[in-house]
Amino acid sequence: MIKLGFVSAILADLPFEEVIAFASENRFACVEMMCWPVGKAERRYAGVTHIDANDLSPERINSIQELLSEKGISVSALGYYPNPLEADREQAAFFVEHIKKVISASAQLGIGVMNTFIGRNPQKNIEDNFSVFKETWPSIVEHAEDQNVKVGIENCPLYFSGDEWPAGKNLAYCPAIWRRMFAEIPSNNFGLNYDPSHLIWQHIDYIKPLYEFKDKLFHVHIKDAKLHRDRLDEVGILATPLEYHTPKLPGLGDVDWGSFFSALTDVGYQGAACIEVEDRAYEGSPEIIKGSLIQSRNYLQQFMVV
Repeated sequence: MIKLGFVSAILADLPFEEVIAFASENRFACVEMMCWPVGKAERRYAGVTHIDANDLSPERINSIQELLSEKGISVSALGYYPNPLEADREQAAFFVEHIKKVISASAQLGIGVMNTFIGRNPQKNIEDNFSVFKETWPSIVEHAEDQNVKVGIENCPLYFSGDEWPAGKNLAYCPAIWRRMFAEIPSNNFGLNYDPSHLIWQHIDYIKPLYEFKDKLFHVHIKDAKLHRDRLDEVGILATPLEYHTPKLPGLGDVDWGSFFSALTDVGYQGAACIEVEDRAYEGSPEIIKGSLIQSRNYLQQFMVV
């Protein structure tokens, strides 16, 4: 059975305990918990810390596990989404170190999944980025293997704003690159956190890869996207992507969710499907934000047991 949950980043102002209480009260099965280092966010939806990987004492682990058991909620994954292929290698090394800490935290908490980005230097081409990938990622995956944790790479190109020009900050944006990175690091602990919305605006089939990469589906994000054909006709595909598409709640964009969930059941996916809210029309107040999660749940229950 697929477990419906949400990504905790949208409830950034709530502490861990209140996020879990909201999930329990509103019939969610799980939550992907954000684990950024405590401090300033580097971009929108980043910098959220609901579980601090730097502060996981035995007492804190027990309190987290006791609350989850009491509320009947699981943590689907720990999430931390930096750019470990950052041009500033000192900064990149910090990101890599914290990714490893979050992997260890996932093991300590008995979760077994950690979600992140491959990263990318947007000023370099794919080949040059793959060179850095091959220097950076084997040790991360080896650590995940040692901890018995699966690392799910989200397929977001991380290309939305001018500072991410011209190629985005996440290399793992399309099937051809997934195929190559899994060939470079053929590990059962290295897979995908799959989000169909990022394929919509790239004009990539978002159903077909589910069949090829079925054994690499470690986690799923549920986010929709609306492609604006009139804007695309004006600015073309070389424009910053937010100039011609908009992230939306599930059911309000162009993803065919019936076909998507049909494919997930075809390939036997039994993991988490977590709603990720990045629809700015639903961010006006805490009540609207919570309502967006409930609205999304109500829409998605036609495709799954909620």
